[in-house]
Amino acid sequence: MTRPLIPAFTEEGLLYLNSESLVRFETNDYSVPVRYAHRKVIVIATVDEVRFVYEDRLLARYPRCWDREKTFFEPVHYLALLERKPGGFDHAKPLEHWNLPDCFALLRRRMDAEDSKSGTRSYIRVLRLLERFSLKEVTAGVEYALGIDLSDADSIRSVVEHRADGPVRLFSLDGRPHLACVHVETTPVAAYQALLEEVAS
Repeated sequence: MTRPLIPAFTEEGLLYLNSESLVRFETNDYSVPVRYAHRKVIVIATVDEVRFVYEDRLLARYPRCWDREKTFFEPVHYLALLERKPGGFDHAKPLEHWNLPDCFALLRRRMDAEDSKSGTRSYIRVLRLLERFSLKEVTAGVEYALGIDLSDADSIRSVVEHRADGPVRLFSLDGRPHLACVHVETTPVAAYQALLEEVAS
């Protein structure tokens, strides 16, 4: 027996964010990045998903919840604020149930041991890489950095960015037979030296 199809539908509306960077849709609250607090956002809801948009930017997306009075936090949405106020990091409600891979706890301990004053802020800087990279990418970068005894935020950022860079793809001539006959002369290095001497004189 085949299951009946659920008709697809979309709801759109304009909603306000509160001071906690939560937007209420129907009876549930959803977080978006804190820099958009107190702004109007567009909600686009389907049977399966709820999306929040500001101007032309997708701020957040969540599976559609049909329960009532639920709150859904995305911890990454609050990291920018916590970087400015790191004292609240260990007590922040949006981070209460955030389960990160073990390497992050090890990194936090090392950062706190090396700099008890600024270790938490440095750790949050590493977590903010999740604003641009996937958890898998950042985890791999943190594990690699710890393996070569690196535990500062700038070094870990460099590792993650470098590992995310894909190899340069060669330009393919397939389907471009007219380019196969193009010949570009190799410029001798001495020509660059001559130009430098000409500019200097």
